[in-house]
Amino acid sequence: MSESSNKITYFLAGASIGALVALLFAPKSGRELRGDISDATRRGIDYTTENAKALGEKASHLYTSGREKTSELYALSKEKASHLLESGRGLLDEQRDRVAAAIEAGKQAYREKKAEALAIDNKEAADGEPTA
Repeated sequence: MSESSNKITYFLAGASIGALVALLFAPKSGRELRGDISDATRRGIDYTTENAKALGEKASHLYTSGREKTSELYALSKEKASHLLESGRGLLDEQRDRVAAAIEAGKQAYREKKAEALAIDNKEAADGEPTA
């Protein structure tokens, strides 16, 4: 229970007790006094009932509003997370392709240098020059 609800409850209880004490000390007949007490009690019950209904409606509205906001935020978060995941996958694929291309370029450069070295060795062997 919130602090403001406690204050309202204490105020209503104090006002009711004060009204009853005032009625008891008023110079009236018993029947008139009982009628006044009954009327004050009925007004207090009606006031409390109206405020309870208003509070219930407000709580229901706040709950509905909170639930809608939560659903909106969940959907937005889910969408953003999905977008980030897809972006991350795209970057990962792009980086993987770059690494694969670099590896393939390295292999190709190795093959070319190996072929050059073999060609030089074969030429030297054909010319009769000693190899190192």
